[in-house]
Amino acid sequence: MDVTQPRNAGMDGHEQALDLTRGIAAYVNHPLVAGLARVIAKHPQADIANAFNHKQVACKMWALDKLFESDGGRFGRIWVLGGWYGVLPAMLFNDARFDIAAIDSIDIDPEVGPVARTLNREAGDRFRALTEDMYALDYAAGRPDLVVNTSCEHIADLGAWLALLPRGTNVLLQSNDYFSEPTHINCVASLAAFEAMAALREIRFSGELPTKKYTRFMLIGTV
Repeated sequence: MDVTQPRNAGMDGHEQALDLTRGIAAYVNHPLVAGLARVIAKHPQADIANAFNHKQVACKMWALDKLFESDGGRFGRIWVLGGWYGVLPAMLFNDARFDIAAIDSIDIDPEVGPVARTLNREAGDRFRALTEDMYALDYAAGRPDLVVNTSCEHIADLGAWLALLPRGTNVLLQSNDYFSEPTHINCVASLAAFEAMAALREIRFSGELPTKKYTRFMLIGTV
């Protein structure tokens, strides 16, 4: 492990989290856990506990399972929009079912990129954290094999954004019915409503994952 922490840096809770993740990383010898320890050590202000809580992980594991079932495990370049701290790319890179050439984690927030790069350091140049506006991306020039957006509830006009993608682009989309969350500006009431809103040309998977407070919906298909 290359994670060190200056004496008396951070609060007790932070120190405990660092010690815990370092210990688990040493025990399981897993790059993702080691990456979490690096993030806690180097980015103490990052809300990594929220990004890697049990609900976030469950939804991402569900996405990986259904993606593999519907599209297989071999991809060239994947774009993850609203990539935040790069947890989904880290999970993809560390899932033995997948053979992925490269993943770009794209987010409009410039503060999340350094955290994502720390988490995904073991991927080397296969991983990039980019600060970009998803509405300004050149999808035709980038030609990603798969575009992932697990935060469609934050998009005011999902159809208008999807219209920016060239016909034939493969997508994985998630939304939810968590209407009471103030930052969710475009939730959907049902899976059928999500299908209608996305209006994909082909749907290879359509399903829902109930949680305690809301239901998450997912579509995998082609625009």
